[in-house]
Amino acid sequence: MSLTTVVIGGASGIGRATVEDLRAHGHTVVVADITPGDDVIAVDVADEDSVAALFDRVLAEHGSFTGVVNCAGVSTLGAVIDHDAAEFRRVVDVCLTGAFLVLKHAGRRVADGGSLVTLSSLNGRQPGGGLVAYCSAKAGVNMLTEVAALELAHRGIRVNSVAPGLVVTPLTAPAMDIPGIEDDYLENTPLGRSGEPSEIAAALRFLLSDDSRWITGESLDINGGAHLKRYPDLQAHVMKAFG
Repeated sequence: MSLTTVVIGGASGIGRATVEDLRAHGHTVVVADITPGDDVIAVDVADEDSVAALFDRVLAEHGSFTGVVNCAGVSTLGAVIDHDAAEFRRVVDVCLTGAFLVLKHAGRRVADGGSLVTLSSLNGRQPGGGLVAYCSAKAGVNMLTEVAALELAHRGIRVNSVAPGLVVTPLTAPAMDIPGIEDDYLENTPLGRSGEPSEIAAALRFLLSDDSRWITGESLDINGGAHLKRYPDLQAHVMKAFG
């Protein structure tokens, strides 16, 4: 069967690695991101009309699609008692509401037996000081995954998420520039290293494939064992660096 897969957030980081991996394994890949490019369709996952239009375009141009990977995400840093409400909403709109809108409109249009995968995070299960918006959104993604898996199973559609630990990408790079943060991550990762975008891409490809045909409603931890220890105190490192 021909595999046509939509990768949202596919212009950089884990999304770009996933696009390259899927193409290397025979998928026809439709790439979408907030910023359009030569091979990238513009989509704003927080805008329902934009998400619906993306999947309508995919159907018009390809006839059908069999899978979706949603890697769109943003983050911010701030303590609960000081957090700007607009910034909180911005992160939740992209990471959680956006995930819901993608599942809603992809779920209506994906071929029966298809696979929908959302990028979650270690922060979906492990709290991090200063990450209230991101942690809350990613915890929501994990439950959203389970509910959607229940509701779409009658069509043979599988819904899963992948939850990486530290992977250095454009999203995480600014934090890694703050002294002490990367060392703190690695000290709390039993396997002692950060992940590679290609490793996350391989897991995403697995969840799109028939090899995972009896897996649904799952959030797959890929973090070198970091969920077994503690999350770094990002706020302490920021205060030490900037006062």
